[in-house]
Amino acid sequence: MFASGYGSNLEAIYTAISSHTLRGVELVLVISNNSNSRALAFAKERHITAKHISLLKFGNDEEIFQKELLKILADMRIDLIVLAGYMKKMPNGVVEKYLGKIINVHPALLPEFGGSGMYGLNVHQTVLRSGKRISGATVHIVEGEYDSGKIILQEICPVFENDTPEILSDRVKEIEHRILPKAIQIVVDRI
Repeated sequence: MFASGYGSNLEAIYTAISSHTLRGVELVLVISNNSNSRALAFAKERHITAKHISLLKFGNDEEIFQKELLKILADMRIDLIVLAGYMKKMPNGVVEKYLGKIINVHPALLPEFGGSGMYGLNVHQTVLRSGKRISGATVHIVEGEYDSGKIILQEICPVFENDTPEILSDRVKEIEHRILPKAIQIVVDRI
C-alpha cells in the first residue's frame, strides 16, 4: 500500500482484512513519500512494515529511486500494489513490472475529472466549479498516464449547492472507503 497522507483508506483496508470482508489479502507493507504521514504511523502501530521512500532521499535520481522501490517490492514479495492517497506518479519501471497489478483510488469520477494535478482538494474544487450535480470515487488500474487505466469500480454521490471542497471531500471519502476494499477483492480474485 502506498499512501502520502492521513491513511484513512489504509485504515479502511486494514478493517476490511481484519473483519474478513476482504479475503485472501495480507497487508504487509506501507510506503509513503511523506515521513510525517499518518499512514506510516498507523502501519507501525500495527506492526506492518512501514517505509519512507521519496525521490528526495535519493537526490532526485529517478533511476536509483525506482531500483530501490523495485527491490523493496521484490524483497517483500508484493503481488498487488494499492495506491490510496499516494500523491506521486509511480515510476514507469514499477508500472511495467506490475502491469495490471497496481490499483488507485481516485476522489472523483473518471475519466472526466482525472489527470495531472487532479488530487486532493484540487479535484473537488474542479468538480464544484464545473457545475456538475454528481461526483464520486473511482478505483482503476494504473497505467503509464495519470488516471488512464481501466475502471474497476465507481460510485456516485450528489453535489449540493452549499458544498465546499472539504464537505464534498468528506462525502467522497466515505465512498472510497466502501469501494476500495471491494475493488481489491475483484483484482485479487482475478490474479
